[in-house]
Amino acid sequence: MRVAEISLPAIRHNVARVRELTGGAVIVVVKAGGYGHGAAIVAAAALEAGATIIGTADLEEALALRESGIDGPILCWLHGVRADFADAVGADIELGISDLDQLNKLADAAAQLGKRATLHLKVDTGLSRNGASPGAWDELFARAAELEAAGTVRVRGIFSHLANAGDENDRLQAARFDEAIAGLRAAGVEPELQHLAASAATLRSPHLHYNAVRVGVAAYGLSPFADKTSAQLGLIPAMTLRSEIVALRGVPAGTGVSYGFNHVCETPTTLALVPIGYADGMPRALNGAGAWVTVAGEPRPIVGRIGMDQFIIDVGPLAGRLKLGDPVVLFGDPERGYPPVEIWSGLMRTINYEIIASIGPRVLRVPVDGDAA
Repeated sequence: MRVAEISLPAIRHNVARVRELTGGAVIVVVKAGGYGHGAAIVAAAALEAGATIIGTADLEEALALRESGIDGPILCWLHGVRADFADAVGADIELGISDLDQLNKLADAAAQLGKRATLHLKVDTGLSRNGASPGAWDELFARAAELEAAGTVRVRGIFSHLANAGDENDRLQAARFDEAIAGLRAAGVEPELQHLAASAATLRSPHLHYNAVRVGVAAYGLSPFADKTSAQLGLIPAMTLRSEIVALRGVPAGTGVSYGFNHVCETPTTLALVPIGYADGMPRALNGAGAWVTVAGEPRPIVGRIGMDQFIIDVGPLAGRLKLGDPVVLFGDPERGYPPVEIWSGLMRTINYEIIASIGPRVLRVPVDGDAA
């Protein structure tokens, strides 16, 4: 009853688009279940399209990708204090290292297994999250150089994350990143990859590309900008969220709809019940906000309070054309006539990332290779 169709051609197209724009290595981030699309589905398609590395936030996500059959390079960078780096080394997972303790822990795991570990050093250039602060760089870089010379680790890359706080701040962060790269080289390490840009800088700031970029939402075909659509950026939204009509009922004027009767039908009409709700990631606050879905290719409004498992639409003049089981599209590619996910995020005063990443586990992720649903 609840399906998120994931277009493999769209993902391949989006990764190819990023490669075209940058000409360098592309790291495709599939954290949080591939931003709600299915991490393994997206990882496989991205690697087919030429992605250099698949990125996750944490080690558990990376190991799950290995278990699902993804054998390409994987990088993860957000570690709990009890993370078992031996698992990462054993599974050939590259680690983002943010401090000296993590580096030494990784070295111990590599020595224990008799296997060289691969890492990317993460430095904080102004976002103030994880990553080594500038005062810790010299000691971290010196230790990394020592361990690399001993054959315990390979320092494949160095990276940071932009705050997206405007061009001036981006440039200040880039200057700090340049200092970090220079410091690492002075310590005797030449990183193969330097990555600073995420989706926004990848699409809008070529001077921040370095020789690798790290994209999330762009790989899924969504715009990171309020003033640009996916189509304007040359991207194709990969997810189409679908459900179906499971009940139809004609009602007279004055009929209250769903909990609280905060919607009352002004005229006789037909209501259709759709079995997807806030437990599936459909924001409850969409009720009464002006959100709509498509039925039989036509936009129809959501009416009444959204429940945990279901919501109601007023199908009005379409009633005679509809039957049980007819598809309902909640959002998808607007170029195909579907509501864009940005309708939801705009009404909720949030970002499209949050909406897609919040699609719940009851929604079946179905990879679609081609136009056929």
